[in-house]
Amino acid sequence: MAADKPNPTDAHATSLAPLPDHQDVQTRWWQDLWRRHTHITTPLRARGLPCDIEFGLSSYIVRVSLPDDSYLIISPPQDPPSDRSPGDPEGWTATREDPDDETLFEVVYDSVPSDGPCASPRPEARHGGSAEPLIEAIDHRLTQLSLLPTPAPPHAIPHLASAQPTPRVQAAAGTPEHAAAYPYGDALRNLTDRLNGTESHADAAALLHQILEPTDGLLAQLGEFFEAAGEKAKETEEDDGFDLSYDLGDAAAEIRRLGEVLHVAEGRMRALTPLTPPPRTPARAPSLPPASPTSRRIR
Repeated sequence: MAADKPNPTDAHATSLAPLPDHQDVQTRWWQDLWRRHTHITTPLRARGLPCDIEFGLSSYIVRVSLPDDSYLIISPPQDPPSDRSPGDPEGWTATREDPDDETLFEVVYDSVPSDGPCASPRPEARHGGSAEPLIEAIDHRLTQLSLLPTPAPPHAIPHLASAQPTPRVQAAAGTPEHAAAYPYGDALRNLTDRLNGTESHADAAALLHQILEPTDGLLAQLGEFFEAAGEKAKETEEDDGFDLSYDLGDAAAEIRRLGEVLHVAEGRMRALTPLTPPPRTPARAPSLPPASPTSRRIR
């Protein structure tokens, strides 16, 4: 696996700390663990912090090297261990430690749910396994300690990246300019409009077939698209291409899993019984008002 090489056209790639330098990096099991933790490691590497995946007391942890030779341990629950998959625990603990100074032990972040009736609730516990508040807490503490090699780039912080202004004004949906810029999204929007306008469950099922057909349906082809994008990312010699390829591969697998979960949705939609509208009551002719006494004819 090639080390990061400076690329003047890609500031993001040049800011990543290098991958670990050990033989496990070439093994499939380590690469799978790395892929499951890229939402933690990539933002930290973008800050110039080398990361590695190691086995802790009972599950895998992220070890982050700091400039003063101390390190961070980012860990899922260890005692008892988390029963969730690696990289997706119910909470994270980040501690700062020093191999040469046993007195240094600092809890930087802890969102692991509290156990026991007497355990005091921690503010971070509300974030659970979310990565963004974890990275923000590490940013804040390492900045205080002057241990952050590289300021966090805006694209590495999700809430800042989403707030960046777009370089051009987006065309309004439905306009010719929008259709020319986003023909595939526009085609799906038209399919959604047809679904909203259909008056039968059979017609709705036919539209679901366009999405869920396992070979040529939209989900199947979307999975193929993300898998091809992952292979394209691997063509680069930069480490971020390696990380990105696994993120895109995860997306392809998740889309295919969704297709497997929903494979019976078309039949279930077709089998639904349409609601029978209530019978209409024939309109009654309005009754005439009674004649007033003054309108009666006097003989």
